[in-house]
Amino acid sequence: MGNTWAVDLADVGPVYPWMGLEVIMVLVAIALWILWHIVQIREENADYADDIKKFGSKEAIKKALDDHPV
Repeated sequence: MGNTWAVDLADVGPVYPWMGLEVIMVLVAIALWILWHIVQIREENADYADDIKKFGSKEAIKKALDDHPV
């Protein structure tokens, strides 16, 4: 029972893993978030292009969506 947290944490050392890599991890997370958006936009644009080929025009797509019962 000799362990206690009532000490100066500067003397304890790292209290969690990967200490000092916080900035790098945030930059990686932001890069992955931006990459996800780029991939998502490309996929949605490809789906939209397929719909235009299928229905013929933007107006036909709008009409198909408006006429479709919910």
